[in-house]
Amino acid sequence: MEITIKGDREFDDVPSIKSKALRINLNKNIYGTFAEIGAGQETCRQFFRAGGASGTIAKAMSAYDKDFSDAIYGAEDDGRYVTQSRLRKMLTHEMNLMEKRITRDKHPDKIFFCYANTVATIDFAKQFKGHGWVGIKYQVEADQDYNEIILHLRFKETDARLQQETLGTLGTNLIYGAFYKYNEPKKLLRYLYDHLDKDQLEIDTINFSGPVFKNVDNRLMSLQLVKNEMTDAVVFGPDGTNVLPARVFYKKNILALRGSFRPVTKVNMAMYEKSYEMFTNERKVDSNNTMVVFEITLSNLRAEGEIDEQDFIDRADLLCALGHSVMISNFQEYYKVVEYFSNYTKARMGLAMGVSNLVDIFDEKYYRHISGGILEAFGKLFFKDLKVYLYPMLDPETGELINSENLKVYPRMKELYKFFKYNGKVVDIKDYDESIMNIFSRKALDMIDNGEPGWENMLPEGTADLIKDYRLFGYTRKPLKPLTIKRRAAAK
Repeated sequence: MEITIKGDREFDDVPSIKSKALRINLNKNIYGTFAEIGAGQETCRQFFRAGGASGTIAKAMSAYDKDFSDAIYGAEDDGRYVTQSRLRKMLTHEMNLMEKRITRDKHPDKIFFCYANTVATIDFAKQFKGHGWVGIKYQVEADQDYNEIILHLRFKETDARLQQETLGTLGTNLIYGAFYKYNEPKKLLRYLYDHLDKDQLEIDTINFSGPVFKNVDNRLMSLQLVKNEMTDAVVFGPDGTNVLPARVFYKKNILALRGSFRPVTKVNMAMYEKSYEMFTNERKVDSNNTMVVFEITLSNLRAEGEIDEQDFIDRADLLCALGHSVMISNFQEYYKVVEYFSNYTKARMGLAMGVSNLVDIFDEKYYRHISGGILEAFGKLFFKDLKVYLYPMLDPETGELINSENLKVYPRMKELYKFFKYNGKVVDIKDYDESIMNIFSRKALDMIDNGEPGWENMLPEGTADLIKDYRLFGYTRKPLKPLTIKRRAAAK
């Protein structure tokens, strides 16, 4: 019996990496393949060193040479190797071999798994820190279909050896979590960082699939990545699925619109349409290479206290249903958004915003935590090839139209604002609809909450139908809860 001492408090007893690997090894039914490309066989090494691996490891391989790898898994259309498609090919190929070579008649109780990774560690010049795809395909019952967990990581360490060790620890955490924490996916996410620090790596994409994860919403899992500070931002495509930020932003012209979008209104869409038209008409912008993203910050999601995860899904559903990509981020300041995009592209970027947002940007109180204050922040914001597209507003008291020419910033910031205005960093959206300028998301939401008529006219075409359709099917936990794309299509 375990001894306890007066004053003890409960805590999570995190097993060591060796203990995790040993527990897997000592299970007589868990049996599988390790296929690792690009950073050695670091995960498999943990299981060999733990002992008892002969009953767990069917095969360990590393098709490190590119031609050899292509001969086994087939060449990728884009000629790349550190990709999600390559990882999936590895998992599928190795699992097919497992099923073919280990018969169920002889081993009826075996539960198969395949762990794979394809990774590029830091280059010799230390310009690119490296990244990789990691995944596991596995069963939890011998007669059950396979489950998958696939994630993308970005290394932060600046030494290849350290990155290899980090990968080995992460892989062991993933395999252990897949078998022993699959019933609590949110905890499984946190446990991926057991014996690791967030300064060592970033996980920016993760997807769960299979029978044990049938009730998992991968967008909520992505939200957990941001909440747990495992990554700064995650992105969802118009179809509502997780996408890799590096893939959608790489070398693109980017136009970003930040807001609460609770709900999305005609003003939001007008701001998008007009700013997009101006942005794509810029000399340095290629409309065929432009990415538009609607950003929701965690600070907006926390506006009413603790984050309401379902509320997040509602907002994302509405925007995705309108055909847009959505980014959820930890960035409170705009300059951090620009810095984030700059990791992926050097092309021209644009920010579309309203007058009140621009006035807030020129408020010094938001930059007191930065050693260089507002000047440092503005250097990071406008140093890149960036333009702000400003949507005007009507003064609620005087009815005067306020734009970049007559907006009032804090007195000490006037000259700084004039500098950016004079240099064309702030431009007005002049083609606007004055009839919709008194529409605000908060007002529309209050009308929905109170059952007042007329809110439908404040939203883009089709958006009100989404909200109403969702409520018709009995989903009435919140007054604002739109029908997801899949449910709406199924209902029709």
